Amino acid sequence: MRTVTRTVGRTPLRVATAPVVTRALSVRLFSSRKSQHKHIPTSKASINPGVLGALAAGALAGWYFYSGAETGPSNRDSWRKVNFHDVYKDIASLLEDEDYDDGSYGPVFVRLAWHASGTYDRKTGTGGSDGATIRFKPESGHGANAGLDVARARLEPLKKKYPHISYGDLYTLAGVVAVQELGGPTVRWRPGRSDEKVSEHCTPDGRLPDAAQGANHVRDIFYRMGFNDQEIAALVGAHALGRCHSTRSGYEGPWNASPTVFTNFFYTELLEDKWVPKKWDGPAQYVDKDTKSFMMLPADVAFKTDPQFRKYVEKYAADQDAFFADFAPAFTKLLELGVKFPTDAPVYEFKTLE
Repeated sequence: MRTVTRTVGRTPLRVATAPVVTRALSVRLFSSRKSQHKHIPTSKASINPGVLGALAAGALAGWYFYSGAETGPSNRDSWRKVNFHDVYKDIASLLEDEDYDDGSYGPVFVRLAWHASGTYDRKTGTGGSDGATIRFKPESGHGANAGLDVARARLEPLKKKYPHISYGDLYTLAGVVAVQELGGPTVRWRPGRSDEKVSEHCTPDGRLPDAAQGANHVRDIFYRMGFNDQEIAALVGAHALGRCHSTRSGYEGPWNASPTVFTNFFYTELLEDKWVPKKWDGPAQYVDKDTKSFMMLPADVAFKTDPQFRKYVEKYAADQDAFFADFAPAFTKLLELGVKFPTDAPVYEFKTLE
């Protein structure tokens, strides 16, 4: 059992909880323009040293993202040959790395899963996690996806270790692992995504939300995917995790004092702090007036000023359990947009590692 830092107001409080990583990397839902089958793992398994060796030996180079080369066989039915208990544990073993950024890949895994899925357009039936086109140019180079090559490279050794898992399944499962291991709710997940082999199926730029915009833009983006206001407000709560980096999105800073724990703090901070424009040479964003240590994006502030969004912000700020209960199905829905799953694909509810 690990301990993680939570905060009450601005005061850190160390509490024992389910195992989570204790550092954070950027997770950004908004970008700059940028029958149930339970599988419960019972023990933590270390990742094969050869996997980490492969990472150190050159996975970070990321050549496979741009060349279109594939690692091993995968198709819509190859998931049947994969032990997803083991994949979950190996992803969890990759979360912590004190030599990388803030010490964890967890938040950027959430962002990778989100951006791989959030390109779906229900009118055309294109985009989404099926196909995993986020690994190909030009989609991999869209401004909204800056920095995600690092997350894909971190996961690539697992594609080599489990050649029958699709990239779409790997990237979305990584998001589930990160949410759960960071202390969030149990998120149902199922396999069965296939991979595109060429880049011609990449989605056009502009399908992900623009952090500089307001409520109307946010609705346009999420309604296109088939979400309602309550689901949108629940999904944005993932901004409790991580921070923005000026070298990626152009924005800078964390949303709250506990960016390594999945909490309802995005909502409490949004309501309780006074947010003022940040004085700097970067894009327009907000900082808390008292300490100027935390930030909000223009699109975040829209959830405070828009009456329909605000009622959910108030609900989730007052009740973290209600937030968790609404976030989990919304996140599952996001990860499954546009996927034609096999009828016998099992639904997994993974237990966090102990």
